[in-house]
Amino acid sequence: MVIANPHTPMLRAALAVGGLLAALGTGCASFAPAVEGPGREVRPGAPPEYDVLVFHHHLSEGRMPEALAALERAVAKDDESAYLHRLLGELLARNNELDRAVEHAQQAYELAPEDPDVTGFLAQLYRIQKNRSGAEALLLDEEGAPINADAAFSLYQLYLEQEDFEAALAIGQWMADDDPGELRGWLAVANAHQRMGRPKEAEAALRRSLDVAPSNLRVYGLLARSMRERGDPEGAIAVYREMLAQEPDDHGTLVALAEAQMGDDDLEGAIETFERIEASYPNDLQSVTRLGFLYYEARRTEDAIERFGRVLERSPRQHEVAFFYGVAQRQVGNEKAAEPALAGIPAHHEYYAQARTQLAAIHERHGRYGEALVEIERALEAEPSRQLELYSATLRSKTGDFEGAVAYLENLLRDSPDDDELLYNLGVVYEEGDRTEEAIEFMERALQINPENADALNFIGYVWAERGENLEQAEEYIVRALEVSPDNGFIVDSLGWVYYMRARPLIESGKVVAGRRWLKRALSELERANELTGGDPVISEHLGDAYLLLDQRRRALDKFEEAALMGPRPDEQPHLHEKLETLRREFE
Repeated sequence: MVIANPHTPMLRAALAVGGLLAALGTGCASFAPAVEGPGREVRPGAPPEYDVLVFHHHLSEGRMPEALAALERAVAKDDESAYLHRLLGELLARNNELDRAVEHAQQAYELAPEDPDVTGFLAQLYRIQKNRSGAEALLLDEEGAPINADAAFSLYQLYLEQEDFEAALAIGQWMADDDPGELRGWLAVANAHQRMGRPKEAEAALRRSLDVAPSNLRVYGLLARSMRERGDPEGAIAVYREMLAQEPDDHGTLVALAEAQMGDDDLEGAIETFERIEASYPNDLQSVTRLGFLYYEARRTEDAIERFGRVLERSPRQHEVAFFYGVAQRQVGNEKAAEPALAGIPAHHEYYAQARTQLAAIHERHGRYGEALVEIERALEAEPSRQLELYSATLRSKTGDFEGAVAYLENLLRDSPDDDELLYNLGVVYEEGDRTEEAIEFMERALQINPENADALNFIGYVWAERGENLEQAEEYIVRALEVSPDNGFIVDSLGWVYYMRARPLIESGKVVAGRRWLKRALSELERANELTGGDPVISEHLGDAYLLLDQRRRALDKFEEAALMGPRPDEQPHLHEKLETLRREFE
């Protein structure tokens, strides 16, 4: 007896539980115990349909050995059924018995060579076995062409897996030529070219795919990705815009466009795209976060703070976001919001040491040197570095432990006697201890070792400028420092201050024209310093002093108030409050 094709109405009815049991002359009540009782399910006289039913019963309950035994009994009863051989082959393959699966699949093929399901199943088994010759014998005609499109695709997959990309390309091209209106062939050609390292040929095939399916965003995505990978971000961006012309608010396309713009260093373009994502998908916190970071990079600090704050409201454990939220709040002078954000960074996080350093800087600015030192020691424990060691020494000095700070640095210097950075920092500590002459000696020693130590050059030049002495040499030192570090805003401020100190005695002695020439240069450098640093209270005070010398008193008052709002450094700005109050009284 040969079992019919399972897709026919006759067999569907025969395999229906009620219909089959009726045909067998038994009811549900009598059949269920027969299956459950040991050995009672085996009925040699029953037709193979009975064993198929038993097979399905066991398979549904996950009893693979019993299901396999039932199906083998069905095949034994009807060895001429291609369907049963295929079914048994599928079960054996599922049970990882590949050789036996192939044996039954081959028998099924011999019985029904025109059945596409049988052919397809055997081809897949050959593919798993890496049996190329078997698959080709099965899927190619006498002239060596695929017997049909499905056979071609099976061979294409096999060739790809064997990394025979030339053969895969040939089959893909056959598929495309056989049916130019079918997407699968062109995608196969594109993929083969891509695997062979020929992205432009792949992109040409993808464009042909779009001729077939002009609205297929997946194909557009493949095309854009290929362009990005071969270093053509502008081409990829153009493709993403084509996609958005069809689906203006497609989330995946917008994100991909933003990433391509970031890869092309188009910061403003990426911001604009992420703003579109934010407008359409306000609950996409990942995109809101990325927008926040882009705002931060673009120095749109208030916008960054707003996005970071929104993310932290919904997801407070995003510690990286919390860190940059704290840093941004500090940049706008909102230290009350910055401190808890930075303090909440856990010790295991990669930004922990930086967070403690930021907290130390806040404490230092308010004269809380002991607390600042505690934070730096925490940072040092988590992430030791020379910079933190030097900062620690400076804070020791500021807490009043001058001897401890010197001893700390000299201990480091014993191990590295030619370290100009250590000598520079010893000079800073001596300056903190009001021992300026000794500080300058250490700076000179640092310059003997490294004549391009920009910090030491700037230190000496600024000290001389503050004193109003050696101004020509001070200018020389600071110009040398700027040659090493041209965009250091604090060194630019020192140069502006030298020019101011050269202008002041001239103006005060009545040589106004000459003095104003120096003052014009001073204002130019001080404004540039203010821009480079993003704002600093000492630089704002210097600008106020320059405007005051020009007798532009309202502008001077504005700058002194700006310095006061930033939080002045008392040790560097002892007279700011007095100047501010004097001018305020003038304008009352």
